[in-house]
Amino acid sequence: MTTKLRGKSAIVGTGHAGFGEAHGLTAYDVMAQSALAALGDAGLKLSDVDGLLCTMMEDSMPALMAAEYLGIQPRFIDGTMTGGSSFVNYLTSATMALEAGLCDVALIVYGSNQRTASGRLVTASRPPAYEAPYNPRYPISAYAMAAARHMHEFGTTREQLADVAVAARAWAQHNPEAFERGPLSRADVLGARMVGDPLTVRDCCLVTDGGGAIVMVRADRARDFPKAPVYVLGSAAESSHRQISQMKDFTVTAARESGARAFAAAGVSPSDIQAVELYDAFTINTILFLEDLGFCAKGEGGAFVEGGRIAPGGVLPVNTNGGGLSCVHPGMYGIFTVIEAARQIRGDAPGIQLKDVDLALAHGNGGVLSSQVTAILGSQNTL
Repeated sequence: MTTKLRGKSAIVGTGHAGFGEAHGLTAYDVMAQSALAALGDAGLKLSDVDGLLCTMMEDSMPALMAAEYLGIQPRFIDGTMTGGSSFVNYLTSATMALEAGLCDVALIVYGSNQRTASGRLVTASRPPAYEAPYNPRYPISAYAMAAARHMHEFGTTREQLADVAVAARAWAQHNPEAFERGPLSRADVLGARMVGDPLTVRDCCLVTDGGGAIVMVRADRARDFPKAPVYVLGSAAESSHRQISQMKDFTVTAARESGARAFAAAGVSPSDIQAVELYDAFTINTILFLEDLGFCAKGEGGAFVEGGRIAPGGVLPVNTNGGGLSCVHPGMYGIFTVIEAARQIRGDAPGIQLKDVDLALAHGNGGVLSSQVTAILGSQNTL
């Protein structure tokens, strides 16, 4: 996104459905319920939607299936699949489509029944032939390699990784929507079952059902809706590889590039951000993204998150809903980073509501640290 698109679109509705366990519902049921919730939040109907942006985990043409299920025939459609980062990336696509007049109401939507349908983590991809002989447990093995390398190169400790999970749980304990709200200590994380050294099961995201939806319009209409609009100030994407064996440096992600361009488009810096919503599929993600997005120097992420510094009352509010580690993670989490960032700016977060949030960051991750997308959202005061 360029500076020409700064503040040209706004989020006017958010919604979700099926958090945790959506027994008896299909993924498209959850998707549709999320869409209706977001449209209701915006005071709109399905018949108002003429732009649809969607991907799902179990269909080769999910955007077409979603349109058919919802009973709409959108003028603009985007089903680009970059994993969990897709939904943050759709903010740029929707903004361009709205600004070009290709649609007037854009609906970004996702749904999954991953937990109740299978009861285990299922990925749609298989490792390539030159990785398969090593029997990787995807995607955990890939992220474990990144964590191990970060520990080796910078002295990051398992205790610091655990502090990421503990902080996420501390936020989730205040959020009635979060799937996991019980107590969690550093010792609990370290003593949990090892699933991919150095990551224990508590270093890994949840496996839940759930769906989310976002309604966007052009900025000139944004103040005509019931809720305070949240403006897209800047967003950018960067992809570095597909499979982890092709990642040049396990300690540096493409968030370094996506973040820099998103900040430049928005005209702000990391020190201006009041709420940070990151795709925390694993505890190492949070450390890597805080470094690569410029909140701390490379190699200092472990120390940055230590001892509650990103928990409630810490120096930087990170994953204020509990994140994918404690709130919800239905296969892909990216859309929920945007929803929580928007809610913090609107002032209606279901958990801890931060005071007077004007700027929030949402960051999506796709594949195995493969696709990175950063978005800066702002209130009316930032225009």
